[in-house]
Amino acid sequence: MQCSPATPPHAVSSLPPSSSSTTPSSSTAPSPKPPSSTTATPPPATVQPVTAAELATTWQPGCPVEPDQLRRVEIDYVGFDGQTHRGQLVVHQDLVADVIAIFEQLHRLGYPVDKMQTVDHYSGADDELSMEDNNTSAFNCRQIPGTTEWSPHAYGRAIDINPLINPCLYVTGYFEPRNAEAYLDRSRTDPGLIHSGDPIQRAFSDRGWQWGGDWKTPDYQHFERM
Repeated sequence: MQCSPATPPHAVSSLPPSSSSTTPSSSTAPSPKPPSSTTATPPPATVQPVTAAELATTWQPGCPVEPDQLRRVEIDYVGFDGQTHRGQLVVHQDLVADVIAIFEQLHRLGYPVDKMQTVDHYSGADDELSMEDNNTSAFNCRQIPGTTEWSPHAYGRAIDINPLINPCLYVTGYFEPRNAEAYLDRSRTDPGLIHSGDPIQRAFSDRGWQWGGDWKTPDYQHFERM
């Protein structure tokens, strides 16, 4: 997501109770099932160039990267249903090898990802809608909220993982996405919820990526490599 000091239009009234006493509503992410099998070798990832037309609403003239600097990576992941699915991420061409290695490692570990599709599947490439849907995504040509600075996502150099259950917090106490209040309690142990030292955090950090969960105003979903 890439948090900023800006004040978005929603606030934290109080921290929710821990997962032992809180059952997420139907609007929150379902509990993942254990993977049925992740031992089989998945088909290799595929990498394709993209055009401005294919990027649709995620790109427009004036963005800090051109379409020919980006690649569409199709790769397998373990869903919250425990089954293997094929997902898509658009990333900077320099990071393709990293992204493939990381997600192949996550697949071997059975690490759950709710869904993984490009942000143009949501009206106007709206990041809030993508986050509310717990969609894992990468490239989206947009600025950091409340600033005129390009987000690392605008360069294809950031990935948001399971954003509903790994929200972005602001110094003011506000948070995104708007339906994530149940997941502000980071003592929860829901599958797919990221903590420092987790296998997913190490998979990224071992390759030089920064995790937003370590920031002063945490962005738990966010990994970037600039």
